[in-house]
Amino acid sequence: MDKPSWLEICVIVDDEIAESVAEVLSRYAENGVVVERGIEYNDAEDVGTPFGPCKVFGYLPVNQEMEEKRQRIQEGLWHLGQITSVPEPEFKYIQDEDWMASWKKFYKPILIGKKLLILPAWIPNENPGRIAVKIDPSMAFGTGTHPTTQLCLAMVEDYTIPGKHVIDIGCGSGILSIGALLLGADRALAVDIDDESMQSSSENAERNGVLDRMELHKGSVAEIRAGEYSIQQAPIVLANILAPIIIRLFDGGMADLITPGGVILLSGILDEQEEKVRKVAESCGLQFIEQRHINDWVALAFRKPDLLI
Repeated sequence: MDKPSWLEICVIVDDEIAESVAEVLSRYAENGVVVERGIEYNDAEDVGTPFGPCKVFGYLPVNQEMEEKRQRIQEGLWHLGQITSVPEPEFKYIQDEDWMASWKKFYKPILIGKKLLILPAWIPNENPGRIAVKIDPSMAFGTGTHPTTQLCLAMVEDYTIPGKHVIDIGCGSGILSIGALLLGADRALAVDIDDESMQSSSENAERNGVLDRMELHKGSVAEIRAGEYSIQQAPIVLANILAPIIIRLFDGGMADLITPGGVILLSGILDEQEEKVRKVAESCGLQFIEQRHINDWVALAFRKPDLLI
C-alpha cells in the first residue's frame, strides 16, 4: 500500500469560533483551509440558512516538517482554548489519490430537450445527433444536474433565435449562454456578481469554442441598463436565479432588457413562488407564455409585446 501523502486535521466547533480555528490552521496548512457547515431552507424564500456545528479542515503534506507543524497547530489551538472552549483536533492520514477522478465517476451525460446534451468535460460525446454543452461540474453554479438549469436550458433550445443576441443574468457557469450560442445565437452577454462565475463561464465558453462570441462582465441589470456593455437589449433574456432575486431584478428594470417581441426565460422558482413571480412580470407589461415543471421547481416564459405603430 502506498504511503499516505497528507495529514488531515479536523476540528469540529461552533460557528462563533470557526474563523479563529481556521486562522490557526491556515498558518501551517499552506494549501488553505476548508470550513463545512450544514444548510437548511426554512421557507420558500430562504436562500439557505446555516445550521449545526462547523468542521474546519486543514491538510499538511507528509514530510520532515509535518510533525513540527502539527505540534504548532496543537499549541495554537491550546492557546485559543484558554479564551474559549476548543475541542481536540482529529487527525487522519489520507492518500494523495486523484481526487478529481474519484468524484468524476458520479457525473453522467444529461439529455435536454430534443437537441441538447449536457456533457461533463472529460466524457466523449457518444450522442453525435445532439449538441453537446461541455461543462466542468467542479466549478460554479449551473452544472446541469439541478432541475432549474435543466428546465431553463430546455426552454433555451425552444426560444433561441439563430443570429440574434442573448442576455444571461446571473450566468453562473455560463451553461445557458453557451447552450444558446451552440444553438445559433449570434452573441451572448453574460453577467454575474461573483468572480468565480466569471472565471468558470470563461473557461467553459472556451471549452465549447464560443468564447469569442461571449461577452463576460461582473455586474447585473443596473450595469446593462446604464450602457456599460456592448449589448443593452436582446430578443432572449435568461435568468436562472432564486425567485426573490428575480423579483428584485424586475423592480430594477430587468424587463427593459427585452427587445419588443422578445422573451424572457425564468428559472430557479419553487411552486409556491410561481404566482408572485408571474404577477411581478405581468406588472412590467410582459405576457405569460408557458410554464414547465420538474418536481417542485418551475420555469416560466414571458413575451414582451411588440411596439404599437
